[in-house]
Amino acid sequence: MATLLAASTHVMLTFVTANAAKAAEVERLLGRSVAHQTLELDEIQAVEIEPVVRHKAAQAYAALQRPVLVEDTGLAFAAWNGLPGALIRWFLHSLGNEGLCRLLDTERAATATTLFGYHDGVGCRVFAGSVPGSIAVSPRGSHGFGWDAIFQPAGSARTFAEMSAGDKDRFSMRRLALEQLRGSGLVLD
Repeated sequence: MATLLAASTHVMLTFVTANAAKAAEVERLLGRSVAHQTLELDEIQAVEIEPVVRHKAAQAYAALQRPVLVEDTGLAFAAWNGLPGALIRWFLHSLGNEGLCRLLDTERAATATTLFGYHDGVGCRVFAGSVPGSIAVSPRGSHGFGWDAIFQPAGSARTFAEMSAGDKDRFSMRRLALEQLRGSGLVLD
């Protein structure tokens, strides 16, 4: 079970997510099991990820009354001035990966961003990781989840879905956000 140490206080942390694949990826990136729990949270609709994460973190803390970690990830298309951003889940649900690929013409640049929100009852701290890349012409690969089949990180000829878990982790925006959390003064036990 992952724990956070703030100064000399030992704090048990619960990762709140309904996405089992995200929970497994976080555990793999941390190299340890993490207590996670599914909660019905109202997810505000916004292009920017930070207000979504802060809202989710406050709700999760209010429901559990203990330190929580929440996550949200967005995919920003340069051709669309940052859309769909945090709304990517709804775009993916409505259009699928094929439809998302068809929406872009020649400008295929995109940025994948993950934010984690840590709430301890006093306030929320946000940790971010971003990876530049591009949207594939068509979905490729069978690994991963969500839009992994269409996002190709800069420096790779493969989409996330074409990579092994270890290869994806090298480029992972979740890894970068978790590294920021580790370097924040909150120490993972």
